[in-house]
Amino acid sequence: MEFGVVRGVNSSFRTSKFEERIHKIVSRAGVASRRKAEEYIQSGRVTVNGEVVRELGSKADIGRDHIKVDGKLIRMPRRQVHILLNKPRGYVTTMFDPEGRRKVTDLLRGIPERVYPVGRLDYQSEGLLLLTNDGDFANLIMLASSQIPKTYWVKISGAPDEADIERLRQGIKLDGRTTAPARIRLFRAAANPWYEMTIVEGRQNQIRRMFSRLGYLVEKLRRVRVGFLKLGDLPPGEFRHLLPKEVERFRRLRPQRAATHERVPAPRKVSGLG
Repeated sequence: MEFGVVRGVNSSFRTSKFEERIHKIVSRAGVASRRKAEEYIQSGRVTVNGEVVRELGSKADIGRDHIKVDGKLIRMPRRQVHILLNKPRGYVTTMFDPEGRRKVTDLLRGIPERVYPVGRLDYQSEGLLLLTNDGDFANLIMLASSQIPKTYWVKISGAPDEADIERLRQGIKLDGRTTAPARIRLFRAAANPWYEMTIVEGRQNQIRRMFSRLGYLVEKLRRVRVGFLKLGDLPPGEFRHLLPKEVERFRRLRPQRAATHERVPAPRKVSGLG
């Protein structure tokens, strides 16, 4: 089989009508999100027909070219997988961890397909995490992520007064930018209370950092809802496949219209909030 040559943005090589940008191919193959695939390319982890590709606009044809990530040949998945996992504490949401810590994908028993997380939860956080090998699905959610409401249950060390809670609602400046308005209400009164908090951003460690700016430590953080999708009674470490109607509902999202601003329902009594 004669392989083609990787084509750059300004390349004059003969092209194929089946070519597309390499970061999109890597994403559709279920290796990583488009954003992460771009990082792989820039760091020299992607080769096409034996040549390292670093130019983001480069194109290839998955049906003709040999495309590898970290030396492994990629292929299009036979089926698309969409998973909701209840992530426990003590797992990373990266596909590779130099410290050798446990990965969320280690929990996916019986799933032969290679999937990757859509978004992230930090090592100490738990709760609802989506994983997929459907690059278009992941990209759509990532594009709309700044508008999809995400709800968390947060246990705080200490008892913030109403003035501090109002500051959180209005927004806290992080890295020179004020966070978007948040919805927050007391969930369980105690010396170290639980709050229910809904945000529409996804900055790294955002909730922990917001409380830290006011002098409070987040002891526990659990994501219980992403848009319309609820964690429900799924035990920690367990997962389920999304229903076709749930996948379709996400597909109907549009980045500029993704915010639903749904009223956060009053939570039912839940055990395990120690």
